[in-house]
Formats: sequence, structure tokens, C-alpha cells
Amino acid sequence: MKRKFKISRIFLITAMVALLLTMALACEKTMPTDDHTVTSVDLKRYVGKWYEIASLPAPFQEGCFCTTAEYSLEKDHVKVVNRCRRGSPQGEVDEALGKAWPVEGSNNSRLKVSFFWPFKGDYWIIGLDQDYQWAMVGHPQKKYLWILSRSPNMPTELYQSLVSKAKSMGYDVARLKLMNQACYR
Repeated sequence: MKRKFKISRIFLITAMVALLLTMALACEKTMPTDDHTVTSVDLKRYVGKWYEIASLPAPFQEGCFCTTAEYSLEKDHVKVVNRCRRGSPQGEVDEALGKAWPVEGSNNSRLKVSFFWPFKGDYWIIGLDQDYQWAMVGHPQKKYLWILSRSPNMPTELYQSLVSKAKSMGYDVARLKLMNQACYR
């Protein structure tokens, strides 16, 4: 009798946890978000190497220096190669390989990115230079933000204007961290 009660209790707890997780995921997907993505992105112009100028701290980037992202067009997706040096600008190179797909109807301004199947993340292009020399990449719930440039340095005035734009979109810019790009100087 005790064993049957124990199994029923474990089943009930497991079912409640599963229900709570399902409800939490459903809430996140239906939470209202502001559509701050750019009108359209020409992926042929967007591909290439980007240097991270600043970002909101993300656990997967902890201890990174000299972070870059390199994109290339493949037959059915965009190949993503993120690199950084761990621990210092002279540290060991760490590389993450991923794939990205444009979200239908977004004119390539929203992508889904996966570094580990079946998990995908949102990659929203929320700011883009007309000459594709800088970009701001965000997230619908404002969890992540990256300020990217085609060169490892960005003029202070431009950086400040992008930070102001991100703040006006609701990003917590007080948490922005500048990326040390000393290995490119």
C-alpha cells in the first residue's frame, strides 16, 4: 500500500511540474512583444564577419573576449560561426557552429537560430545601417541584445546613438557590456 501511494505521489508531482512548465512556455509565447525589427534584410549583404561591440550578458558568452560572428549562405539556411577567446584576448579560441532560418513573412529581419537541435532561439535584427556596417540584434522579450560592427571599433557617437535607440525599445541598457576586442588592435 505504501509503495502504491509513493508511486501515485511521484506521478502527481511529475504531472503538476509538467503542467506548470507547459503553462509557463505558453505564456512566454503569447506575451505581447513590440515589433521593432527592421523592414527587411538583404541576407547576401548581411553575411560576412561581424565584431561584437557590446551585448547584454548571456551565460553562453561568459568569459569571452574578441567575440565575432560569421555568417554565410548555404542552400537552405544561413551558416553561423560564433568565435571568442576564453579568459583573455590571448586565450584559447572557442567556436560555436549553428544554423539560422528566416522566419516566414519577416523579410529576413527575424531568424530562428539553432546551435543544438532541436532548440532554437530568436534573432531579431532591430537596427541596421543602410550600408550594412553596423547592426543591432535583439530578442522579442528583450533578454538579449548585441551591437555589431564590420570593424572591431565603433565611433563613440554612433555607439551612444544605438544605445539610446535600444533604450527607447525597452532594453535594459544599463546592463550592456562592452566587448574587449584587444586582439584586433
